[in-house]
Parts: sequence; C-alpha cells; structure tokens
Amino acid sequence: MPFNSMQFPVQRLSRVLAGLGATALVLLGGCASRPEFTAVSQPGLIERLTPYKVDIQQGNVVTREQLAQVKPGMPREQVRDLLGSPMLTDVFHAQRWDFIYVSARRSGGVGEASRLAVTVHFDKDGRVEKLDAPALPTENEFVAGMVDRRAATPKVPVLELTPEQRARLPLPVRSESATLPQPQGPARSYPPLEPR
Repeated sequence: MPFNSMQFPVQRLSRVLAGLGATALVLLGGCASRPEFTAVSQPGLIERLTPYKVDIQQGNVVTREQLAQVKPGMPREQVRDLLGSPMLTDVFHAQRWDFIYVSARRSGGVGEASRLAVTVHFDKDGRVEKLDAPALPTENEFVAGMVDRRAATPKVPVLELTPEQRARLPLPVRSESATLPQPQGPARSYPPLEPR
C-alpha cells in the first residue's frame, strides 16, 4: 500500500481538534456545575430590552353620540349608515347585530384590554326594536383614552411675553425718514374688470 503524504497530517489534525473540543466541553461543564457561576443575578441590559408590541384595535367603535342617533323603528340600512357594518351577524339570530370593539394596549410590556359591545335587535320587518349597550364613552373620551398615559407630556414653550417683559421693551422711535415713499411715474388707469 503506497504511503499518502497528505493523509497523515489531516488525520493528526482532526484528532487534535477533537481532543481540544472534548477538553473545552469538560471545562465548560465543570464551570456550570459550580455554585458561584450559577447564582441568579439582576437582569442586565439585554434581558431588559423587549421588542416593540403593537397596540391591537379590532371592531367598530360605537360612541354615545352615535348610539343616540339610533331610534326605534329605524331600518337596517340607516343603522348601518350610522354605526357601520356589524362585527358579528349570526345565521341563527338573523334579527340581531353585534358591534364589538376590542382594544389591547401592549406597549411597555403591559397588557391593558378594553371591550365594548353594542347589540341592536330588529323586529321581523327589519326595523330597530331595542338596543343593548353598556355605558359608552363620548367621542372626546374615546380619543383621550387612545393616548398613552405613560408617555411624558412634551413641554410646550411659552411664545408670549409677560406684561413685565412688555413694559421693559424700548418704545419705537419715529423718524422723518420712516414715512413711506410716494410712488413715482405716470399714473395708469386700467379698464374695469366687469361691465358697468
């Protein structure tokens, strides 16, 4: 059998690398079993970083002003124009529309969920018979509730002088040269834009 000069160094190198890998595993395994290395410490910067989580809003928002416009005897088309398409329509309860709104605020790792459900019941002719609704927010209350209260309010700069600052301002000085110059050149007359 002929001797291959490249076979010997490759085999030797692979044995050396395998031995080094096994030694590293033994050393690292021994470190992990020691109690001073496995003690629980305070979370570091990496553990405190969390991914951004989107606020989830689903459904139709029905406010107090919108619901006040829905009157008994109103047809389905007018209800749809006022409140939008219902979130749930059921084949087994064809005379009922459910308008559900769910909001889950997930920013900052805190999950705040709110749910509003309005049910409109219709009679056999498709006219509003009754409404089931909790205490709904007004439009202004709803918009104010969408603002993240944990965010710092920006400082608004004051752009107006106080009366004391106005009193300290120097008065403007009028001079003879401050008068506006009179236009020079021939006076021109233009025809009227509309017929008289």
